[in-house]
Amino acid sequence: MSFNTNNGAILALDVLRSTTGNRDDTLSRVSSGQRVATAADNAAYWSIATTMRSDNKMLSAVEDALGLAGGIVDSATNGYSAATDVLVEFKKLLVLSREAGVDRDKINTDLNQLKDQLKTIANSSSFAEQNWLKRTDVADDVDRQLVGSFRRDADGGVTVTNITYEIAGTAGTSDVNFLVDDFSGDSGILTGAGFAAELGTSKDWVLFNGENGGAYDEITLTDTTTGAEIEEMISVVDAMAERTIDVATMLGAIGTRIELQTEFTKDLQDSIEFGVGKMVDADLNAESTRLRALQTQEQLGIQALQIANSGTERFLDLLL
Repeated sequence: MSFNTNNGAILALDVLRSTTGNRDDTLSRVSSGQRVATAADNAAYWSIATTMRSDNKMLSAVEDALGLAGGIVDSATNGYSAATDVLVEFKKLLVLSREAGVDRDKINTDLNQLKDQLKTIANSSSFAEQNWLKRTDVADDVDRQLVGSFRRDADGGVTVTNITYEIAGTAGTSDVNFLVDDFSGDSGILTGAGFAAELGTSKDWVLFNGENGGAYDEITLTDTTTGAEIEEMISVVDAMAERTIDVATMLGAIGTRIELQTEFTKDLQDSIEFGVGKMVDADLNAESTRLRALQTQEQLGIQALQIANSGTERFLDLLL
């Protein structure tokens, strides 16, 4: 036996040190729930997981933006749907005014109330300071851009795609998308003379003129209004109602696309989270079992070290 060098104790200590290191690593995985918590654990997996987590945060931001976009589009769609209903009532009153003996002044009073209701719809159909029904400045003609999705290409570049709504249309025609144009009048469904021009009516009929633009013939009933003029008014209002339906349909399609994209974004976030989890998450059942085994090995290692050191103790006993 060597008194200066206890080979058995050294070997037992090496085994104990290795077991303790493995135990600490396993305990770390159990505590964090991850088998790849840092780049040192697995550089490739850690890099991919970190990038994907970053993408998931971007997708979360896209989901929030889609929620905002959905609110804006829904507000505009509801506004046009409500305007369509009012225009139907407006047309019914015009049809009624053709009957002999009716009080056109009273009917005109009802028409004015409906006009005020349409103005209220145009003014109040806003969300997050976005109003797609009313034009008050040339700057309102800019295409509306809504966040649609986020993607990362093969080169690692990031792109945010938009859903575009061309709101301006063509002023002076029936191809207009604003409900009311208070700037020039010509870009509004209710304030533009494009419908009357395309129908070839005797006057440039509009439901009402914009506050700061347009000086067209407003649809108004008086005792001198002729039957032919009423027929023209009915035709113009009917064309206006059809255009509001068309615009509401376009907005409804955009709203549906936003809903689908929102659901897809949620599913994509779940898929990314699941994929990252498979790459870096620890199997807690296996790790817990391994930890128990390593703790047992550690206890056995301590006992082995004690046994290796007991030989020296017996030698000292002989000297006493």
